[in-house]
Amino acid sequence: MPGDKVQFLPFSAINMFMRPDYRLEVVRKVFNLIPELPEETKGTFNRYIKKFVSVPGFRNSSSAPASLKIKPFISAFESQPEVAAFTMATWAKGNSPLLDKVFDLLTERRWELLPKDADRTKLPGFLTTWPKDESFEAVNKAFKEKYTEETYPEDDISLMAVWLGGRLPYQDQETDLPD
Repeated sequence: MPGDKVQFLPFSAINMFMRPDYRLEVVRKVFNLIPELPEETKGTFNRYIKKFVSVPGFRNSSSAPASLKIKPFISAFESQPEVAAFTMATWAKGNSPLLDKVFDLLTERRWELLPKDADRTKLPGFLTTWPKDESFEAVNKAFKEKYTEETYPEDDISLMAVWLGGRLPYQDQETDLPD
């Protein structure tokens, strides 16, 4: 509707939907992926470590062992939208087979999506609604029906749907999907 304002939640709002154990799992995966990633990604990661992570006994937190950086990094993930966006983008890149499958599934379900390779970290955050009749449960059920041989955890499928869709089911759902 003309004049309607689009509402966004900061990327760190994902934490309202994540269990602490799953958040830890995602951050650990990102820490494990970093050595394999391009220098630009490593540089961004180290900038966030320097800016938002404090490890006692280390002047430069990036030189601390990963095991000492994870807990303060999780705090940054919970409170800093740019750290949350970087973490989810890196996690998604490290799960490219799942990314492809969830992207195809959401496209078939007529979600409006940015291209797979779009830099979602440049967005202001997440839209606050999901398409009508969609939920984490519905997306997971459809994924399991479409990819019967796959054994991805529901949390991973849900997080990928959130990231690719650029949406959190925060408010009442929007109207029907376009024909």
